[in-house]
Amino acid sequence: MMQEETKSKLKFRVITVEKTAAPEGMPGDNWHRYVIGQDSSRIEGKKPGSLKAVTLHAETVAEDLNARTGRGGSTYAPRKKN
Repeated sequence: MMQEETKSKLKFRVITVEKTAAPEGMPGDNWHRYVIGQDSSRIEGKKPGSLKAVTLHAETVAEDLNARTGRGGSTYAPRKKN
């Protein structure tokens, strides 16, 4: 497999954005559920707003995740103890 193909497979991308019910206890009726994925990994979220606004949010989250993984690891990874 070519290196470019491998890189594109490893990138997080928006898989779906769809209208959904508000989470329990949350006001409003204009909620959307989004799924961001990379290979077999999936991240799901819910956000109020228009389809366009939530899609833009999900794309931004995916870009941020790709930027973090491009630097060689998560900023949330535990530090090595000396």
